[in-house]
Amino acid sequence: MEDCKELITHECEKDMKYLQDTLYVISGKWKMLIIVSLYNGNRHYREIARSLPNITFRMLSKDLKELEQNKLIAREVNDDVTLRVEYNITAYCQKLIPLISEMIKWGKAHRKVI
Repeated sequence: MEDCKELITHECEKDMKYLQDTLYVISGKWKMLIIVSLYNGNRHYREIARSLPNITFRMLSKDLKELEQNKLIAREVNDDVTLRVEYNITAYCQKLIPLISEMIKWGKAHRKVI
């Protein structure tokens, strides 16, 4: 990222737009937590819901749909004996995992500061 201390340059302005795009995709109280839940092996709707206390089913459904639209998760319907829906993070979403890890580390350190 270019140094944005001076007047906003064209490059800095573009960087800010890219950052806005990123924040738009992952913003909200639950999206990052849903990704972490999936990363930790929760694949089915109820498992994800159980791993996130206080999330409503409506919010979970909404955020799963948005994450799928942004290609961060894949929804797979297994139609064997009973209809079973499974969610998985995509290879594209895997690129966010190091960022999420760093955010967790920063959060731990921040708790010690405050």
